[in-house]
Amino acid sequence: MIEVTARLPRGHVFLSGEVVECHITFTHPPSPNRTVSQSHADAFESLAWASAQIHCLCFTDSKVYKEDESNNHLTNAGTALGVVLKDNGKVEITTKPKILFCDLKLSPGQSKTYVYKEQIPSDSPPSYRGQLVKYSYKITVGTQRVSSPVKLLRVPIRVLPLCEAFLTEAVALCNDTTEELTPANPFLEIRQKERPLELALQSLQNITARRNPNFYMITNTWGKVTRFCLFKPAYKLGEDIIGTFDFTVATVSCMQVSVSLQCEEETIIDEDKNTKQVRNVTFSKHHEVCLGYKYTQLILPIPLHVTPAFSTKLVSLKWRLHFEFVTSTHKELSGPSSEDTEWQAPSEVRIETMVWSLPIRLYSTTPIHVAQGVHTNTIQKLTIR
Repeated sequence: MIEVTARLPRGHVFLSGEVVECHITFTHPPSPNRTVSQSHADAFESLAWASAQIHCLCFTDSKVYKEDESNNHLTNAGTALGVVLKDNGKVEITTKPKILFCDLKLSPGQSKTYVYKEQIPSDSPPSYRGQLVKYSYKITVGTQRVSSPVKLLRVPIRVLPLCEAFLTEAVALCNDTTEELTPANPFLEIRQKERPLELALQSLQNITARRNPNFYMITNTWGKVTRFCLFKPAYKLGEDIIGTFDFTVATVSCMQVSVSLQCEEETIIDEDKNTKQVRNVTFSKHHEVCLGYKYTQLILPIPLHVTPAFSTKLVSLKWRLHFEFVTSTHKELSGPSSEDTEWQAPSEVRIETMVWSLPIRLYSTTPIHVAQGVHTNTIQKLTIR
């Protein structure tokens, strides 16, 4: 018996273009029933070969446009590991398989560990579980005994999108041909050149950390409802969306306000007929009764498990804040004056509901931050008997 253990030392979350690292250990556990009379050859366990590669699988609804498989540019070598898919699934991206070993022999109690490293293509889609389209990633480890079927161990990983503009800018900085003068002082430390991925993360941090308050005057046919302030237009996963409502400028009473964080999924149903389907999904919501308020604030958390904005041939994802205002022009809602000795709230109020959507930009964050907030098993095991 041989036990195969795959472990992700840096967590299960990665950015597109990042290098995935997986430690794969093959162990021959000692048998308690082993007798001394066994021969030296019988004590060994052997495997003919083992390899590993990354698969990106795409699953679509039955009504979604199916791309011609002949136009699907994949890297399929003769030693590639097979993937069993359903009728509505296909392999979107696969990396070249890497051989871990050939003809491995293990004595009882012995184990050997191999480090598998592979870069995720920068143009690959992110992990996504949508309404009509789903993308999922797995590290597939395959191994085989002589004259035995191939055994597969699949390790799920999550891939976050990284804006192509960030990577392009980072690569341009890394390829800068400006020559730097060699320091004459031997005690000065020579700074290592930063990688494109690190520069892209720095650009992402700069954009999402920049405060740029924008004010929006919300009005309907009867007048001003409120003035809304959003402190910045770009956010990362795990951040809070913070804004304020100013009702002192209102000429129309606002009874309650609701704000939802929504993603807008646009799926191509038929490419030839240019048929699309749009679905909105709500992830977090803020609701408040604000009648009589002068000011109030909005704090809306962004979950770590959602997927930032991205676009592929099949689906595009955008994010927005969806507002619902309940307003009224009822005169008695203004409340009692200083001269009134008695005041009673109206039993019935005629209301109007108005909606408004504000697009926002949602980006990825550091993979370690997501992995700490979304716990999952980073160790997968397989037993070969």
